Amino acid sequence: MKHSGEYWAHLPPDERRAIGRGARRSASRRSHAQWQPATGRPDPVALLRAQDADRLPDLVPVRYGRMSASPFAFYRGAAAVMAADLAPLPCTGLTVQLCGDAHLLNFGLYASPERTLLFDVNDFDETLPGPFEWDVKRLAASVVVAARQNSFEPMVGRDAALAAARSYREHMATYAEMGELEVWYSRVVGDELLALARAAAKVRTKRTERAFAKARGRDSLQALGKLTEVVDGRRRIVDNPPLLEHVPGLDEPELMHRLFHAYARTLEDDRRVLLERYDFVDLARKVVGVGSVGTRCFVVLLRGRDDDDPLFLQVKQAGDSVLEAYLGRSRFAKAGHRVVAGQRIMQAASDIFLGWMRGPEGRDFYWRQLRDMKGSLETEGMRPAGLELYAEACGWALARGHARSGQRTAIAAYLGVGDRFEQAVADFAVAYADQNERDFEHFTKAIAKGKVEAAAGL
Repeated sequence: MKHSGEYWAHLPPDERRAIGRGARRSASRRSHAQWQPATGRPDPVALLRAQDADRLPDLVPVRYGRMSASPFAFYRGAAAVMAADLAPLPCTGLTVQLCGDAHLLNFGLYASPERTLLFDVNDFDETLPGPFEWDVKRLAASVVVAARQNSFEPMVGRDAALAAARSYREHMATYAEMGELEVWYSRVVGDELLALARAAAKVRTKRTERAFAKARGRDSLQALGKLTEVVDGRRRIVDNPPLLEHVPGLDEPELMHRLFHAYARTLEDDRRVLLERYDFVDLARKVVGVGSVGTRCFVVLLRGRDDDDPLFLQVKQAGDSVLEAYLGRSRFAKAGHRVVAGQRIMQAASDIFLGWMRGPEGRDFYWRQLRDMKGSLETEGMRPAGLELYAEACGWALARGHARSGQRTAIAAYLGVGDRFEQAVADFAVAYADQNERDFEHFTKAIAKGKVEAAAGL
């Protein structure tokens, strides 16, 4: 049985725990091990092709080219496939704000407004309220897929997936005992993770330390040198088609003024005052990620006090979440608002320039800084112990985001103190990684037969 956030907020803790334990009747903890393709399972390629309808036709082959690189790349772009697969499975009904695409590479580093380096979920394109286990299963399966990409022994992937789910359970139990403000102010600080990595046996930290140092150096000034040049005395974004290029007509002053102010109205008053100190300089279309390729995404260059005071913003198209077909429509009329609200709910601290707008032709977008000490830990090349530690960190961050948004006391009671849940999730992760490999093979065969066009090397 599902309950609204308002209802749950006023239940005594004992009743919350009772409801959590009662959820085991509709979805036992062992039931999460189940994976068998449902009768009439949708064709995964058809699900992906259905997403092409509102994507830029010239970039769709780039998306499929990137997805064809490996089973892990395919998994990253196939959130819609997994959403369809999760929907028929036993469901706890214990609701949180879902990331909706909680794979390993959608966690990372970024700066808080106070310039502290945090570790958290960092992608919210698919965010929507839903059963907590959907995010946990997507995370755990991604761990196994990543382990296989690194050619680890089979048990390494399962053990790392187990560690992610165990970390989630243990941290959720901790959050269940905290007060509301204590949970809200909690955060996963990057330096604390680095200290844990240094203290862990069999974990080499040089790559991690380099990733942290790289993240600290990623800001708008660094992007200025990498992405722009001066042409005829004017600073311009450098074209690198099709990955970064100017689109005629989009930088028309009147249009940009209207869109910019529609976005600015969604910011807090103090942040809007800060934003209004900047002037528009240039705009270009940019290709980002794997699953997002083909959606409209732009980078905007703004100038503050002078040319050495830049601000880069990313403007990204927001559509319906892949979860909405199974969990119901978002309560937000604008998809950009859905993304921004989900991010603000789940993250310990969000980008000060995070906002949304409705653009030309009725499409929705959200805005954020392009680079603000943002970085990620690449799983490729990790050692087994490093992957397990990283999986634990992701489980921690996911539990923290869910605890802020959902029924943490009931979820902790449902999970209990034993390892039944994480053992089941680890079994599911292995089975679903097998399914992902079958889907990847089906996908690459469709490319080979000419049914799907894929552009390699982009």
